[in-house]
Amino acid sequence: MAGSSDLSETTVFLDFDGTVTKADTGVHLLSRLVDDSVWRPVEEAYVRGDIGSRECLVAEWAMLPRDEALIRSVAGEVSIDPGFGSLVSGLRAAGAEVVVVSDGFGFQAREVCAAVGVHCVTNGVDWSTFALVFPNEDRCCPCSTCGTCKQAPVKDARARQRRTVLVGDGASDRKAAVLADELYAKDGLAYWCDDAGVPYEWFDCLDDVRWGLGLS
Repeated sequence: MAGSSDLSETTVFLDFDGTVTKADTGVHLLSRLVDDSVWRPVEEAYVRGDIGSRECLVAEWAMLPRDEALIRSVAGEVSIDPGFGSLVSGLRAAGAEVVVVSDGFGFQAREVCAAVGVHCVTNGVDWSTFALVFPNEDRCCPCSTCGTCKQAPVKDARARQRRTVLVGDGASDRKAAVLADELYAKDGLAYWCDDAGVPYEWFDCLDDVRWGLGLS
C-alpha cells in the first residue's frame, strides 16, 4: 500500500487532532477544564457509536467555560507533530494537494493550517455567541450526524480522478477511511481497522507518513 506512484495526482487528507497535533485538542481542553465524570461518558458514547460527532461536540463544548482567552491558552498547550512542516513541504514539492479534515472544535485547526497555507475543512466557533458552527455537515454522509463530513472531500477528490490518501487516528476518520485509496492509521483508528478488515499502514508520527510516501 505504501508509496503512491505519482504524488502530483494525489490528494493527501490529514486529520488534525492526534494526527497533526500530538494529542487531541478537545480532549486536552476537557481534561484540563471539566471534571472527567462529566465529559468522559459523552466521549465514550461517541466512540461506541451511540451518538454522532455533532451531538458529542455540542454537548462537550457546552461544558467548557465561556472564556475565549482561557480556552485558547489551554488549547495552545497541545504541541504540533514536528514532522508536519516537512510533510507539507515535501508533498507540495512533489505536486500533491494537502488538505486537513477535522471534526473537532475547529478554531485551533484553522489557525495552525492558516499559518502554513494548508486548506482546512472543519467546524468553527462563533466567539460572539460562543456557539459551534458546522459549515461542512452532512454533505454526503448518509448518517447525518457528523460535525464535518469527511467523506465529502474524499469523494470530491476521487471525482477529479485524484488518488486519495488519508492519515488519521480516531473515530471521526472511520467513514473516510473506507473510501481512501491509501490509509495511514494509528491508535483507535488502527484498532478499528483491524476489527473491520480495512487495510492500512501504521504510523507513529508524520515523519513515518513522509517516508512511507517516498519523500526525503
